[in-house]
Amino acid sequence: MNAVFYVLKQLNEPVNSIPAHFDLAARLAADCYRQGKKVFILVDNQEDAHVIDEHLWQFEVDSFVPHNLQGEGPQAGSPVEIGESAPVANRKVIINLAKTVPDFIRRFSEVYDFVPADEQLKGVARERYKVMRQLGAHLSTQEIEI
Repeated sequence: MNAVFYVLKQLNEPVNSIPAHFDLAARLAADCYRQGKKVFILVDNQEDAHVIDEHLWQFEVDSFVPHNLQGEGPQAGSPVEIGESAPVANRKVIINLAKTVPDFIRRFSEVYDFVPADEQLKGVARERYKVMRQLGAHLSTQEIEI
């Protein structure tokens, strides 16, 4: 399993009224979709699910990303699914917007996670990084200026 942690270098200023790491997550999901990958975006709650869902709907027509909330959409799910629990369909990419590493993380070969600039969120991200290291993931970090 490969895990990339994106380290946001500026304060977690909202982008289009959502947290910067949510915007980055949506753009990553779009990139993965264009590469033909099925993606699961993990969130902590329904409010976060609706935020990322609405943000994906805001993309330009030529960069639309087919997506659905967990339990909605086609039986096999859209290329991008958003939810709080393990996806039913087989997916290889997870974008983690949750505060913890899910028990089902080993189902994925690619993991994307975020280290927001906010000190409290940064501390929580460090804990996720430690868990991923303990699971034997191949870890890398990438700094992102927002």
